[in-house]
Amino acid sequence: MTRELAEEVPVAIEFNGIGYAVLMATPTDVEELVLGFALAERLIGREDAPFDVDAYPMEHGIVARATLPEGRTEALLSRVRHRASESSCGICGVENLEQAIRPLPSVTTRSRADGAAIFRALEHLKDFQPLNARTGAAHAAALATAEGTILLAREDVGRHNAFDKLIGAMWRRGLDWQGGFALLSSRCSYELVEKAVLADCPLLVTISAPTRLAAERAASAGLPLVVLARPDAVLASNAWVCADGS
Repeated sequence: MTRELAEEVPVAIEFNGIGYAVLMATPTDVEELVLGFALAERLIGREDAPFDVDAYPMEHGIVARATLPEGRTEALLSRVRHRASESSCGICGVENLEQAIRPLPSVTTRSRADGAAIFRALEHLKDFQPLNARTGAAHAAALATAEGTILLAREDVGRHNAFDKLIGAMWRRGLDWQGGFALLSSRCSYELVEKAVLADCPLLVTISAPTRLAAERAASAGLPLVVLARPDAVLASNAWVCADGS
């Protein structure tokens, strides 16, 4: 018996002619990946119009080039300066730490989904995971309605990339959460919480548990979490105890 292996390649992202980041990702939906990544990096906001991304397959990966909307140049240059200083030492580290845990806005949307809707989406998530079915090596991020119907999903070997792809796809199509929720086939890390908040997601549901930082960041932004989501049980955001007993 043989199994297909998932593709994973470097995706070099350039904004306004500046090399910004290299992501290891599944080489599909690259344009949506870049859009979602730009939102997560706060280089643009939800009020901006989606921009074009040109993806160029190369021998060893993909180069994705985009021009940010007018007025976003300073945000780009500011982030580039901070990213370039990540290998610095001394007092620069204080600034890097502040950039790593930046304040989050408050979530302004509300989900109408109940437990039955979450279980319904969980039941059908596998239908939107063809890459994982073939390889067993891909994460999924899905947009579900308040009734639990999955409208859109994206896969990637990286859980962060899958969520960026979903958010980018929604933005590109003019979709909002409409009282629904995001369902992720991964643990709930603080980075995923931040991506959800910056996308104004009303409810984040994940298959595995959160870290303490993820739970704290979600609470500070007013993002409800449902974790350890299984076909017959879930854990709500007010139900856990941290490792130190708090």
